[in-house]
Amino acid sequence: MKFKIRKGDTVEVISGRKADKGNRGEVIKVYPDQRRVTVQGINIRKKHQGQIQAQGRTMSPGIIEFEGPIHISNVMLVCPSCGKATRVGVTRKDGVAHRVCKRCEALID
Repeated sequence: MKFKIRKGDTVEVISGRKADKGNRGEVIKVYPDQRRVTVQGINIRKKHQGQIQAQGRTMSPGIIEFEGPIHISNVMLVCPSCGKATRVGVTRKDGVAHRVCKRCEALID
């Protein structure tokens, strides 16, 4: 399944935890089979990592912070031209699909 949000897009969190709601960030990774996206600086998780040894190196133990994936319905794409969170439309020109901002009708790609 194709989504209108891609890696590298700036998105705004529209629902979810109060700490993350209203924040903006860049999409790091898209998981289409799970319908989730990972956004930079959003949904920070902590993992308690024990000391591990791999390929002759030892990884130090401690608490690791990383971004967890959130559902794609909880984010909205931010239009690069008008700077507001918007829905995304698709127009076709010469057989090629282009993403379009529904507010200002500017091309996103």
